[in-house]
Amino acid sequence: MTPVLDVAGLTLDFRQDGRDLRVLDGVSFSVHAGRTLAIVGESGCGKSVTALAIMGLLPATARLGGTIRLAGRDLRSLTPDERRLLRGGEMAMIFQEPMTSLNPAFTAGEQVAEALRLHQRLDHATAFAEAIRMLDRVRIPDAARRARQYPHQLSGGMRQRVMIAMALACRPRLLIADEPTTALDVTVQAQILALLDELKRETGTAVILVTHDLGVVADHADEVAVMYAGRIAEQAPASTLFARPEHPYTAGLLGAAPGEGMPGERLASIEGTVPDLRHPPPGCRFAPRCPFTVPRCSAEVPPLAEVAAAHRSACWRAPLDSVLDAA
Repeated sequence: MTPVLDVAGLTLDFRQDGRDLRVLDGVSFSVHAGRTLAIVGESGCGKSVTALAIMGLLPATARLGGTIRLAGRDLRSLTPDERRLLRGGEMAMIFQEPMTSLNPAFTAGEQVAEALRLHQRLDHATAFAEAIRMLDRVRIPDAARRARQYPHQLSGGMRQRVMIAMALACRPRLLIADEPTTALDVTVQAQILALLDELKRETGTAVILVTHDLGVVADHADEVAVMYAGRIAEQAPASTLFARPEHPYTAGLLGAAPGEGMPGERLASIEGTVPDLRHPPPGCRFAPRCPFTVPRCSAEVPPLAEVAAAHRSACWRAPLDSVLDAA
């Protein structure tokens, strides 16, 4: 089955201080209809910039390499105008902070209706009526009244629901949700994520969920790509990754997550810091922090290779079973 989105060998460079800074290095993954791929990792690992690259929202100074295909169509070969017509129609994105993403000068209903007028050629009245229906569908109470209110008159949870309504109004093939529950309380977070799951099942949309929250990943993702310093360290079905991580970085992330330890017990941590991408270490970028290194790790870049069915890891020591057992 052809994936909705196929990313292969994605590289991204920014010009900084007279030299190229590589922030993405050979990123590859795919997402199928009705499935959710979670992209996880520490801040600065390249999660959000990967999403922006897919959407075509990078600054003009960015230099992109590799391929990005949406339903078989090469997005990098499109003109800026052609790419703009896809955004909001074939592909859509929910940003981290809805208060800064929504236009404060237009009502919630007008902003949802705009996508419908642009991509489905609806007249103003029809588009606004459909916008109210979408706001109701994302469970905004009294949708007809809320559609006529401005973003500052809505709660954080309602603003995020408006963003979801905007993104899904034209039934996109691909939806990217970049930390969609940031700054929301726990109850509203759960409601938003459950709503995304429900709408995904109804529409068959492929979803990329960008997050650092492993609890969210465990509950809502079908597959997981773990990023570290601009590269994918590991990729696997969510259940497999949580049960049997094959990269030391993934194992470290899972070990550092709050669990059911004894009260007062300190959480595990990953020693060291994320490398400076202006001066990345040779070989595996996680090697300076990894407790399981061998000489090869600091000299050669490990490929993202299959270690089990549908399970890939960029580690010279994979599979890790014997290593972890001995640790």
